[in-house]
Amino acid sequence: MTDTPSSHGIEGRLTIVFAIACGLMVANLYYAQALIGEIAPALGLHGRTAALAVTVTQLGYGAGLFLIVSLADLVENRRLILMMVAGSGIGLAGMFVSRGAAGFIAFSFVTGFCSVGAQIMVPLAAHLAPDERRGQIVGNVMAGLITGIMLARPIANGLAAVAGWRAIFASAAVAMAALGMVLARMLPVYRPQSTLRYGQTLASSLSLLVRTPMVRRRTAYQTLIFATFNLFWTAVPLLLARRFGLGQFGIALFALAGAGGALAAPLAGRLGDRGYVRLGTAGALLAAVAALLTSLWAVDMHMLLLLGLAAVLLDAATQFNQVLGQRVLFSVVPKARGRINASYMTVVFIGAACGSTLASYTFYEGGWPATAWTGVAIASSAFLLFLTEPREAVAG
Repeated sequence: MTDTPSSHGIEGRLTIVFAIACGLMVANLYYAQALIGEIAPALGLHGRTAALAVTVTQLGYGAGLFLIVSLADLVENRRLILMMVAGSGIGLAGMFVSRGAAGFIAFSFVTGFCSVGAQIMVPLAAHLAPDERRGQIVGNVMAGLITGIMLARPIANGLAAVAGWRAIFASAAVAMAALGMVLARMLPVYRPQSTLRYGQTLASSLSLLVRTPMVRRRTAYQTLIFATFNLFWTAVPLLLARRFGLGQFGIALFALAGAGGALAAPLAGRLGDRGYVRLGTAGALLAAVAALLTSLWAVDMHMLLLLGLAAVLLDAATQFNQVLGQRVLFSVVPKARGRINASYMTVVFIGAACGSTLASYTFYEGGWPATAWTGVAIASSAFLLFLTEPREAVAG
C-alpha cells in the first residue's frame, strides 16, 4: 500500500472490485422502496406514514452526501470507506431485526447515511487512474453503480417472494461484511494533502459549486436528467400494472431489462478520454428527450417492448451524461475531487427527489401523458442549457 495514487494505480481487477462495491452499496437505498407494500403494514405504518420506511433512507443518504463525501479530501480514504461499509452493514442488520417502526426507521437512516461510501470510491478511482484512462475507469465503476440501482428492486422482490421481506436486509448485511473484508485486503491507502478543517471543507464544497462555471453546468445537466430518470422509474411501475396488467414479477423483469442501459457507462468513459465530451453530452441529452417521446408512442400503441427500449435508452442517456460529467469535474481541481463530488451529488440527489415527487403528482393527475411530457420538458431544458455552453469550455 502507498499514500499516493500515482504510485499504485488501478488495475483491471481493482476496477472490478470498485464497480461491484459501488453497486452493492448504492443498492441498499432501493430495497425498502421495492417492498414498501409488505414492510409498512408489518411495522404498523399506514397511510402517509408508510412512506417513512423509504424516505428516511433517502434522507440519510442526502445527509451523508453533504457531511461525509467531502471528507474524502481531508482524511485517509481507505479507512473512511471501510467505516462506511461497516456502518451500512450495521444499519441493514438493524433493519432485519427491527420489530417496530421506530427502530426500522432509525436503522434505515444509518443505512442510507453510510451508503455514501460509493460516492467516496468514485473520486478515489479517478485519483488512482492515469489521466489518459480516467474516463474509461470512472465509466466502468459507474456501470457497476447503476447496475446496483437497477438490480436492487428485482432482487428484493424475488427474494421476498421466496423468503419474506426481511431476507433481503439480512442478505445485504452479509454482503456488506464480505465486501468489507475484500476492500480491507485490496484498497490502497490514499491520504489527501489538505490543510483544511472539517468546516472549511464543507464550505469549500459549496464554494466550488457556486464559483466554478463548469461545476455548475455539469451539476445542472445531471440534476435535470436524473430528475427525468427518477420521474420515469417512479411512475412506470404504476403504468405497467394499470395499462399492461403486469404483476410484481413482470415489473421486476421490466426493471431488470432496463439495467441494460448501464452498458453505456464504459462507452461514455472511452469517448470522454478521446475528447468527445461535448458531442457525447449533446447526444445523451437528446437521447433522454427521445426516450420520453418514445414512451408516449409505446403506451399509445400498447407496445411493451417499445416501452422497454425507451427505458434502456433513458438509462443509457443518464449514465452517459453522468460519466462524461464526472470525467470533466474530476479534472477541474484534482485535489478537490471529493468536495466537488459531494456538492455535485447532493444537488443531483435533490433533483432525483423532485423527479419522484413530480411522478406521483403527474401520474395521478393526468396519467402517463402528463408524466412523460413533464419528463420531455425537463430533459429539453437541460439540452437548451447545454446549447448556451461556450465551445471552449470543454475539450471535445
